[in-house]
Amino acid sequence: MTEAARPTDAAPTAETSRYDDPDAPWNQHTEDVPAVWNTEVIREFRANGGRVGGAYADATLLLLTTTGAKTGKRHVVPLAALYRGETLYISSLVDDGYPSWYHNVRADPAVIVELGDHVHHATARVLTGAAYDEFAAWVLANNPLLADFQATTERPIPLVILTLAGSR
Repeated sequence: MTEAARPTDAAPTAETSRYDDPDAPWNQHTEDVPAVWNTEVIREFRANGGRVGGAYADATLLLLTTTGAKTGKRHVVPLAALYRGETLYISSLVDDGYPSWYHNVRADPAVIVELGDHVHHATARVLTGAAYDEFAAWVLANNPLLADFQATTERPIPLVILTLAGSR
C-alpha cells in the first residue's frame, strides 16, 4: 500500500469512541435517509481526495464498491478504513441485520476500494471460523467502538479483510 493511501490514524476520535454516545454522528436524527446521506458523503469524498467534513471530518473513510448479490448492479458505500498493522479491514454498526455490502462481498469478493485519491481493485475476504475468532478477539480488545456495538447484539460483527491489488 502506498504511503499516501495509508492513513495515519484510523481509530475513532475521543468524542465518538463509544457506540452509544448520543453525540456520535450515527446517533443523530436526520431527515436524510441513509442513501441520500451516503450520496453526499461519496460526492464530497471524491471531490476532496478522500476527505470529508462535518461529523466525519477526522475519520479515515474509504469507498467500497460491490456488486449486488441479488441485482448484479454496482453499489458504493462509505465505510471507516480500519487497520490491524498493515491489514486493512472493514466492519459495520448496523443494528437490524448485516449490511448489504456484507452480503454482496460474500457473493462476489471482487471489489473496488477508494482510499484518499487512490482507486484499487481488491479482494474482500469475509472472516469465518478460527480466523474470525482470532481477529474478532483483537478487534474487540483494540476498537472500543466495535466492542461497544458488539455488546449490544448477539449477532457477531461482520469482519472483512480487504487485499488491494493495485491502484489506478
